Amino acid sequence: MPLSLLAGYLLLMSLYPASFASHHQQRVNFRHFPRTSELTHLFSTNFTDYEALLQYLSLENNYSWRPRYLTSRSVLGWNWNKRNAGLNYTWPVKRVAVVEGDIILGGLMMVHEREDTQICGPIMPQGGIQALECMLYTIDWVNNQKDFLPGITLGGYILDDCDKDTYGLEQAVDFIKGSIRNIDDGTYKCPDGSSPIIRQKIISGVLGAASSVTSIQVANLLRLFKIPQVSFFSTSPELSNKQRFEYFLRTVPSDTNQAQAMVEIVKILNWTYVSILYEESTYGIKAFNVLEERLALNNICIAVKEKLTKDSGVASEGVYDKIVRKLLSKQRARGVIIFGSDQEVAGVMRAVKRNNVTGYFSWIGSDGWSARALVFDGNELQVEGTLSVQPRAHAVEGFDDYFLGLNVKNNQRNPWFIEYWEKYFQCKWINSTVTPYNQNYDKYCTGDEVMTYSNGYEPERQLQFVSDAVLSFAYAFRDMHRNLCGGKSGLCQRMNPIDGTELLKYLYKVHFTGLSKDEFEFSKNGDGPARYNIIHFKQVKPTSYQWVRVGEYRDGQLTLNLSQIQFRLYEKAMPSSVCSDPCEKGQAKKFVEGENCCWHCFNCTKYQVLLSETQCVECPLGFLPDYNHEDCIAIPELYMSPDSYWAIGALAFSTTGISVTVFVILVFIRYNDTPVVRASGRELSYVLLAGILMCYGMTYMLVQKPTNFICGAQKAGIGLCFAVVYSALLTKTNRISRIFKAGKRSARRPSFISPKSQLVICGALIGVQISITTVWLAFTPPRAIHHYPTREDNHVVCAASINASYMVAFAYPITLTLICTVYAILTRKIPEAFNESKYIGFTMYTTCIIWLAFVPIYFSTAEHVALNVTTMSVAISLSSTVTLVCLFTPKLYILLLHPEKNIRQSMMPQNKCGTLKNNTLIISSSARVESATQSDDYEMNDKLRSLNTSVTRISCATQTSNGSPAEFQLYHADRDALL
Repeated sequence: MPLSLLAGYLLLMSLYPASFASHHQQRVNFRHFPRTSELTHLFSTNFTDYEALLQYLSLENNYSWRPRYLTSRSVLGWNWNKRNAGLNYTWPVKRVAVVEGDIILGGLMMVHEREDTQICGPIMPQGGIQALECMLYTIDWVNNQKDFLPGITLGGYILDDCDKDTYGLEQAVDFIKGSIRNIDDGTYKCPDGSSPIIRQKIISGVLGAASSVTSIQVANLLRLFKIPQVSFFSTSPELSNKQRFEYFLRTVPSDTNQAQAMVEIVKILNWTYVSILYEESTYGIKAFNVLEERLALNNICIAVKEKLTKDSGVASEGVYDKIVRKLLSKQRARGVIIFGSDQEVAGVMRAVKRNNVTGYFSWIGSDGWSARALVFDGNELQVEGTLSVQPRAHAVEGFDDYFLGLNVKNNQRNPWFIEYWEKYFQCKWINSTVTPYNQNYDKYCTGDEVMTYSNGYEPERQLQFVSDAVLSFAYAFRDMHRNLCGGKSGLCQRMNPIDGTELLKYLYKVHFTGLSKDEFEFSKNGDGPARYNIIHFKQVKPTSYQWVRVGEYRDGQLTLNLSQIQFRLYEKAMPSSVCSDPCEKGQAKKFVEGENCCWHCFNCTKYQVLLSETQCVECPLGFLPDYNHEDCIAIPELYMSPDSYWAIGALAFSTTGISVTVFVILVFIRYNDTPVVRASGRELSYVLLAGILMCYGMTYMLVQKPTNFICGAQKAGIGLCFAVVYSALLTKTNRISRIFKAGKRSARRPSFISPKSQLVICGALIGVQISITTVWLAFTPPRAIHHYPTREDNHVVCAASINASYMVAFAYPITLTLICTVYAILTRKIPEAFNESKYIGFTMYTTCIIWLAFVPIYFSTAEHVALNVTTMSVAISLSSTVTLVCLFTPKLYILLLHPEKNIRQSMMPQNKCGTLKNNTLIISSSARVESATQSDDYEMNDKLRSLNTSVTRISCATQTSNGSPAEFQLYHADRDALL
């Protein structure tokens, strides 16, 4: 027995093959050495003949002998002989589907699924094999059309990208080899040592790839060689960028349209709180970005957003469990948008089943997974109720009959069809290539099997895009041939080879009716028409599920038949997907911390209105909310109006002052040459009266509705009118002060005390104010603005009036006022005959009191426009009134009531010479004339013709030299002006 066991063991060692790793392989298919228990079972079995033993050893019908997977490192630990080396296999095996023709189209199909542990996964029935066969079917149709391409046949060169961008890019290198002229023939040698003739096929255009991420990689490569590319499934918005992908077109629309269609579905279902799952690829990420933006624009919040592993590999089942648990953490977000591919979404549905949450979520699916058997096969209960957006596609005429008539015997041009056949019928084809997926089948294929709808055939619903992609090239070739070759049979020199840039122009111009009976043309961005079907996975009867068309999305408009939608059998309504109920009218939402769409409702504040369902906003200044806090209502403008009571009172006061001032001017003009008028300083008196008149006139400017012009007049006028008044007063008091100050030192008259000098000095002082005002207006132009001292006020005021800006206008006049006051104090003790300075002093004291009272009143009444303006106008009028009354009443008294005093009197006593009393010049009070501010002296009627008179003057002058020098100088300053 041990000897027989040993013989059997050695026999099995020689029969069992092992596989080594290739540069593509990530796992090694290793047939293990049998264990002792297995050998015991082998020899305890009675085999009828040698064939039965071999059948047992073939491992097809014995689970215990199935292959085991070891890493390449493990395999290297064994010593292999030449017999075993011959049994190794490589996975994946590069294959090409070739259709000979004059013009060759490249094809990049996802024949196999993506796999994490190895380059290629199992065969992909719908999006892979069916898409490939649709391309071949359409090529056959074109070639069978008489005179479609006269004398020209369309061929194909189709590769498998295994739904991986890196592998697909590696395969796509074959498409550019024919465009590279510098092939090194020395690399290849024939057995006789000669160089072979290498004739690489020139690819004129490429169909594919299916996935967006692969299309992006391939498009960057083909662009360098100016080879147009038309994809049939790639929908990423990024591919619409013609700056990057100028040679890329597609027969499907951009996912921007699909995302918008999904948002419209969510709106119709009244969902405001949804979750999003999107695959980790350009297809998913770009679509998610669009979804996130469009959902936000429609106030729809995202509860959970999770990536489905795609580009970085294949996620484990535990990862999908975590995703489902995260979805469950937001229990009120029962609506879930899934933007992904079938393989990843199938993992989500399996996780839903494992976590016992079947029927909890409602799905909105993208075109990448809905209506794919890989997702709903075996997961019907989990997928039930799904609403999906699919680019509108009709069946390709005749394709189903063509495909169902294929088998492994009559379909030799598709090198992957045997793998498809093995998977479809779960059998092993004799002498087929060893793959990681066909070693588990327990039976052999006969080749006589028949595909039918009843035994599992599920047609791919979007094959129209594959067919349209082939036809777009075909019609472009036809139009190019007619234009460049004149319709002559065969390829002319201008089309051999075909210029990719020229072909691209013809592609953009194609317009045809495809095999699906739909019209087709590319958009300006090279995208397909934006037409979508809304399909719904429902249970039409117990245990019978179907995808049913329930609406369409076209040209931005969604049409949805809600009566055909059911979440579960006999359950029509879709679940609600909201976090919080809407707030009542006039209420806003306060979000729960950490949530974007969960809120509490609260009333807006006193001055707020409801801007949207989620936001209360403050009404702008000058507006108040209405009763329902829905709209802001403008507050009536408040400004000083000439017809208001306040304005009428101020105007009455000002008008009275103007009337009195005009009266004084008329009186002065009437008595212009009389001694009293002359003695008062005629020129400065008129300047002073003009300033007073301007002060009264400012009231008329202040009570007008503020405008830019009115504000400018106020800014300039207020300071100027005071500057005129106080410049004149300062000139007067300065003259008196200088004369008496100089008189204390000598009898010599000071400079610049003549009338002309006084006017020049006064004008210079006024010019300072004009300069200040000019600069002020230049740097801060006058503006009428709205001022809001309280939330419920809306005042129209000048900008300078709401702050301390007016102090710029008042600064210089205040300085003049203070200096005048100082001079008035300094000249308060001059002789009684020169007592006009006392009136000036009284004027200045009163003015200071008025303005000291005005400042606090003005700023404290800022909120009351009428009172504020009235306060300023009255203060200005009062200041001018005080000046008018104090300085001109004594003169009017003499001019109108005592004209007898308005005569020229000698400034000396009545005797021959004035007598000195206590060293002071004595002048009769009855003959006194206020001459302290005389501007033009008494005109000398007598010309002092006699010497005696002259001697008398000299004698008297000599005598008075013992008197006051200041009085002497003042007197003679006034006299000498006209000598």
